[in-house]
Amino acid sequence: MTEERHHSKATLKLTHRGVLAALNAAADAAEEIGVPQCVVLVDATGTTLASLRMDGAKFLSLRTASRKAITAASARSATGDMDGIKSLRLAVATDGDFISLEGGLPIFIGGHLVGAIGVGSGTGAEDLTVARAAIAAIDAAAETP
Repeated sequence: MTEERHHSKATLKLTHRGVLAALNAAADAAEEIGVPQCVVLVDATGTTLASLRMDGAKFLSLRTASRKAITAASARSATGDMDGIKSLRLAVATDGDFISLEGGLPIFIGGHLVGAIGVGSGTGAEDLTVARAAIAAIDAAAETP
């Protein structure tokens, strides 16, 4: 009897065109609501694929947007849904990479995590509006079906 072993598997990933489409949609949404934003897109491993600081966006928000994207990719869920003590412990344990501020969303295509987006410089609700617009532009979802 032969045992079949699998040492690799095919994965989905965001293409550069998908990343650019999401980034452009995010910028358009931010302009539409009148709030300049920082936007960061990462792949499923948290590696930055693209980042943008719009004219007038808070420059430190580029850091928080990056951490929101990394956190959403790692947790495979939206940022902002964690209690204070646990959030603080995770932030310390990850040298500040984990962040619980609203504005980070995972990106799923066909039920597979392909990356995440982090948006910052507005309120949590504004950041999420922009992130959702970016995800919708590439026919993806922020949660598994």
